[in-house]
Amino acid sequence: MRHRILARFAVLSLIALTGACAVVKSYLPASDTETASAAPPSTEEVDYALPSAAPRPQATTVSANRTYATEYDSSPIAVPIKPGAPERYTVVRGDTLWDISGLYLEDPWLWPEIWHVNPQIDNPHLIYPGDVLSLVWVDGRPQIRLERDRVSADVRLSPEVRYGSLDGAIKTIPYDVIASFLSKPRLIDKKTARNAPYVLDIRESHLIAGAGFHLYVRGTDAPVGSRFHLYHIGDELYDPDSGRVLGYEGLFVGEGRIEIQGDPSTLFLTETRREALIGDRLIAEDPELPLNFHPRAPATPVEGRIISVVDGVSLIGNYQIVSLNLGANHGIETGHVLSVFQSGEVIRDRYAQAGGFRNWFRSKKVVLPDHHAGELMVFRVADEVSYGLIMHATSEISVLDTVRNPQ
Repeated sequence: MRHRILARFAVLSLIALTGACAVVKSYLPASDTETASAAPPSTEEVDYALPSAAPRPQATTVSANRTYATEYDSSPIAVPIKPGAPERYTVVRGDTLWDISGLYLEDPWLWPEIWHVNPQIDNPHLIYPGDVLSLVWVDGRPQIRLERDRVSADVRLSPEVRYGSLDGAIKTIPYDVIASFLSKPRLIDKKTARNAPYVLDIRESHLIAGAGFHLYVRGTDAPVGSRFHLYHIGDELYDPDSGRVLGYEGLFVGEGRIEIQGDPSTLFLTETRREALIGDRLIAEDPELPLNFHPRAPATPVEGRIISVVDGVSLIGNYQIVSLNLGANHGIETGHVLSVFQSGEVIRDRYAQAGGFRNWFRSKKVVLPDHHAGELMVFRVADEVSYGLIMHATSEISVLDTVRNPQ
């Protein structure tokens, strides 16, 4: 009896061991010989990758939406070239860089992505009437190259002195639009309003003054002949997000020049648009604005609001000047392009209740999405505020609309 039990135990142990071996074997890789004998013959050609081989270049392709990829790009950069963009264009007087960018690009602020700087050409960042721009493709990417005086990007010249006038270079935006900026209301920041020279009194004790009057002014030691603009300090302008006072509305009064230097100095009013009053501020005439800059998107994400419009209109269109609650402290620079988004309307959802029944008193407020309304370009920057020119309006733009990085 004892021997029978031992025999049965030995048989069961052997069966268990055989099963365990089969399970272990199923997890082991097959040998090359076994694989070769087990695999059926194949007529397909197999491309085996070598571990030490260099990565293969990706094919350079141009898709229907004009997305360009270079040989080793893992994520192509979209540079939308306009259909029908000219291969060569000769710059003429009156052109602006924004206009030229619009000939080649759907999004003119991408100009730096395709602009090729040739160090062999004087002032290669500036474009002059008579220059020839060529659209070429390098490694699948579009480039705009400049030819001036028969010097192109592929020509090497020996060093020599060359001369050129910077005044003749084309502007980025229309100068006549910006020139009128000084003769219209503007935002005066708190620091300027506090420290600017002011009208102390009017000669012969007049209460108001106009063109041809003499004013006594303090806070300036400017020499005789210096010219000033007069502004009346208007309403406070608040940051709609933080509630802080950013500055004041500046109402343009007129122009004048210093006739007698001293304390106080005497200023002669040469032109007025409205009556001059005691307490009006003097702001020195601005030097010519630097308008030779490249349109580009901000390097970091920014978001702000339109806080005023120079003309004081309710609806804003092309080539109107607006002020923003963004400035140098927020990373804003001259030439930055921002998209304008019309703020979404706040409405009540009266159908959100279960069963679809109306319940006005219990309905919830819903903010509709913002939608794209146009682009602006910043042309002047202060610490807390900046001024932008509406370059393209696709729908109505209003004060308090949102501005952010172009999309």
